[in-house]
Amino acid sequence: METGGPPELKPSPLTRLNTFVAKTRVGKRFKLTERNTTFTTELRAGTATFLTMAYILAVNASILSDSGGPCSVANCVPLCSDASVSVANCTGPTQRVIQPDESCKFAPVNPGYTECLTTIRKDLIVATVASSLIGCVIMGVFANLPLALAPGMGANAYFAYTVVGFHGSGNISYENALAAVFIEGLIFLLISAVGLRAQLAKLIPKPVRISSSAGIGLFLAFIGLQNNQGIGLIGFSSSTLITIGACPASSRVSVAPVVTFPNGTVALLPGGSVSGDIMCLHNRMESPTFWLGVVGFVIIAYCLIKNVKGAMIYGIVFVTAVSWFRNTDVTAFPKTPQGDSAYEYFKKVVDIHTIQSTAGALSFSNINKGYFWEALVTFLYVDILDTTGTLYSMARFAGFANSNGEFEGQYFAFMSDASSIVIGSLLGTSPVTTFIESSTGIREGGRTGMTALTVAGYFMLAFFFTPLLASIPAWAVGPPLILVGVLMMRSVVEIDWDDMRQAVPAFITLLLMPLTYSIAYGLIGGIGTYIVLNFYDWVQGVLCKYGIVKGGRSNDTVVINGSAAGDGVVVGNSVNGSEKC
Repeated sequence: METGGPPELKPSPLTRLNTFVAKTRVGKRFKLTERNTTFTTELRAGTATFLTMAYILAVNASILSDSGGPCSVANCVPLCSDASVSVANCTGPTQRVIQPDESCKFAPVNPGYTECLTTIRKDLIVATVASSLIGCVIMGVFANLPLALAPGMGANAYFAYTVVGFHGSGNISYENALAAVFIEGLIFLLISAVGLRAQLAKLIPKPVRISSSAGIGLFLAFIGLQNNQGIGLIGFSSSTLITIGACPASSRVSVAPVVTFPNGTVALLPGGSVSGDIMCLHNRMESPTFWLGVVGFVIIAYCLIKNVKGAMIYGIVFVTAVSWFRNTDVTAFPKTPQGDSAYEYFKKVVDIHTIQSTAGALSFSNINKGYFWEALVTFLYVDILDTTGTLYSMARFAGFANSNGEFEGQYFAFMSDASSIVIGSLLGTSPVTTFIESSTGIREGGRTGMTALTVAGYFMLAFFFTPLLASIPAWAVGPPLILVGVLMMRSVVEIDWDDMRQAVPAFITLLLMPLTYSIAYGLIGGIGTYIVLNFYDWVQGVLCKYGIVKGGRSNDTVVINGSAAGDGVVVGNSVNGSEKC
């Protein structure tokens, strides 16, 4: 008697959905099959990317609102010399009405100015959402890459605290700073359009290009270890700069550069600013939020070990959900005026705000001033190095880049972030750039522009659900940033560490990115070191080529012999042969 084979298993609904989408015009347009990915994988990758960068909604608005935005003395209101009496009743013999001046923008901040700042912060949240959404759509549709865009960290701090200054105390106004970003964006767009940006990027030496990916990983991990966007393990030390932290908020203090005058008066150093609560006085390693972040870290790490899809999302959602309960030691809404305000905003769940003051606020009145052009040039070179370096690193991390560093869709990728800078300045925000948190989505399997469009979809929802998304705490974002740093370190194996001409520039790049808090400075340091170390050989090669110098030239490579039998490090020369001029 002949028995039949086992019944054929029907594909799951998700498999059928993925197969259907891959065969549609949309699936072919985004090359789902060619890039070995699926529709649901792209959705999951976009979700992971968005959750790790959602903090930018609150953080960017907070940083930029510290500049004061378009708020000015005109927004301040007259006050009575007796704070307990209203202006209308300020008629007593010892009372007088105080008209606002420049001091109204600083502590104690005038109520009118504070009200303006509250509106500006909401404007900037919407501006951040809008500029990010548009940038992600352009990147997804035209470049077909899994890269998300948003106002860049670092550039926003430079914009707020250096260019405009705290509450407008800098060299140029918020409106003029936006104009500088706008012009810089147009120049950047032109450079990208003519293909010069790609040529400039190719000038980055190979060891620097390879190590920049790992350097960005270290940079991300360093951010994830701090308080502002992380778990708070690292804190400030007056003697060693950084040290172990993880103390409760009640044990942290702010740090500021001050000057003491001969009469004993202590004042903030001109141009200085007060930091966040970055220094632990006592109770180190006793922060409840730190330990909750550690739990999130373990969840994500364990899921990565077991190759569980959506690892980053599970950790973020778990920590965030626990933090939303009030009256606990790990709540994101402490019993403080700021916490109460955040909780009231969170309870709204849905909130729609239209931009009132920041959109179209550009002013070119100071275009003839040196400070204006100083800011413009700084924004330009940071964007050329920073965003280009990030793009290449993300492409390399995703496996798109070839041996020359080129990747499919790079022209439109360059055009996407350049045009996003222009759009962002018109909405009132600092330069928009490709976010290094895109590596989270790439780790989840994102390989096409559908990932970027998924992020854009979440930003669209953010227009309505900003209260929820702005309430994701820093200690929920820190663990995925650290673990993405782990994943991005893999590129260091491609560096020839035995060749000191490659090893030294690569190491300088790795080191400077996290320690200077700047991708651009890491690239500058690596490129500069590479030039210095190879300059002699280049000059000698030119002299030989034109017959100015004759004779042999050895091609020495400095090698470190790491033999365990050795007593220390032995340095020797490995002569690969000699070349005749």
